Amino acid sequence: MNTPMFFRAACVPSLADILSWTGAHAPEGQDLSRRITGVAPLEQAGPGTLTFLDNPRYASALPGTRAAACLLLDRFAGKVPVGTVPLVVVEPYRAVASVLAKIHPDALSPGPVFAVEGVSPGVFIHPDARLEAGVTIDPGAVIGPRAEIGAGTVVGANSVIGPDVRIGRSCSIGPQATVINALIGNNVILHPGVRIGQDGFGFAMGPGGHVKVAQIGRVILQDHVEVGANTTIDRGSSRDTIVGEGTKIDNLVQIAHNVVIGRHCVIVSQTGISGSTTLGDFAVTGGQAGLTGHLKIGAGAQIGAQAGVMADVEPGARVVGSPAQPVRDLFKQTAILRRLARGDKDRSEPKG
Repeated sequence: MNTPMFFRAACVPSLADILSWTGAHAPEGQDLSRRITGVAPLEQAGPGTLTFLDNPRYASALPGTRAAACLLLDRFAGKVPVGTVPLVVVEPYRAVASVLAKIHPDALSPGPVFAVEGVSPGVFIHPDARLEAGVTIDPGAVIGPRAEIGAGTVVGANSVIGPDVRIGRSCSIGPQATVINALIGNNVILHPGVRIGQDGFGFAMGPGGHVKVAQIGRVILQDHVEVGANTTIDRGSSRDTIVGEGTKIDNLVQIAHNVVIGRHCVIVSQTGISGSTTLGDFAVTGGQAGLTGHLKIGAGAQIGAQAGVMADVEPGARVVGSPAQPVRDLFKQTAILRRLARGDKDRSEPKG
């Protein structure tokens, strides 16, 4: 069995191209016409490939690399082996991201799996739906009445776009995603299995049973939002659930009704955000963090992995643990408990 090539190179750049794309600097006298055939980690890179060093913990692998060139900080340039061209840049990871986007643009978002542009056979499009020119739809997809889809958008196999949904231009809707009761901006990526716009978990509780409360809001995803595989975003109850421009959401995240997420937030895998909680711009949640309802998380706040957040978080604060508390407080408590467990005589609170 032959090994398949899933991501074919769209171009074979020269070192001069890479310098132009990244703003990196190479030593004088280098042959900048040399071609780069791919990108690989330090220990796997071979002749003709580009590598990078961003995290200092991997610096020990740099002297042994066989790469043609390496994107790195200036302080590591002296450790590059003979035969590898050091490409000095301020942010190596962002630089290699720029290169990968040029060489493998098809890896940036889910593309058509049927490899056919336009509307494929086996698609069900309601006659009242409106599609701009240049929309690609894979087999098995269903497009509901009055739905509108912008030019350059790809709708994956067996996906469902509900009635009256609006999807902007140059979006990517992965296979088996469902989008209902939602307004989607431009350049939005929804990975396979995403669920957008289903009803929120709303019930009027009581001793006689729980009465379901109709959820009549929407989901609004602004431009450049990315939503990971099998993530769910519930529609609002009477207000809207909103995800701000540029926010990136990982796989397996639950976002409940009426949640408002600011611009350029990062929500990591298995985070759960309860109803009516608000996150400010550039807030970050670590994996498996849980946020209760009706909270305000300030701009730039950082929620640690597995944190249980039960109170508002100030802008720029860093909280960890369950119940969540400032990092400094948790470290103090941990130090005290460790000393008590050892039976230390001096049990006073540690300094700092």
